[in-house]
Amino acid sequence: MSTLFEKIIAREIPAKIEYEDDQCIVIHDIDPQAPTHILVIPKKVIPRVGEAQVEDGALLGHLLLTAGNIAQSLNLEDGYRIVINNGKNGGEAVPHLHVHVLGGRQLSWPPG
Repeated sequence: MSTLFEKIIAREIPAKIEYEDDQCIVIHDIDPQAPTHILVIPKKVIPRVGEAQVEDGALLGHLLLTAGNIAQSLNLEDGYRIVINNGKNGGEAVPHLHVHVLGGRQLSWPPG
């Protein structure tokens, strides 16, 4: 059974796409928690960061570099937060690794 993100990647479900390359897709979150809230999603299905393997290292680096590049292109020069949820208690809602990029307002600490 495909995850929500696999269906978005396959264009079975519409999404507002900000960027895409051969390794990932970047979409706007449908329930934004900040004025800018995007998701950087690998095309390779990794259920969660805690299940990533050594061979996924380059892909994980690519996701973070993409997140930074997209944040810059969206003019988040005042700052932004990168979040990766892992597991139910970590706030994971979709079992497909993804990187949240939140910005456009002052973010509080500690988070939720």
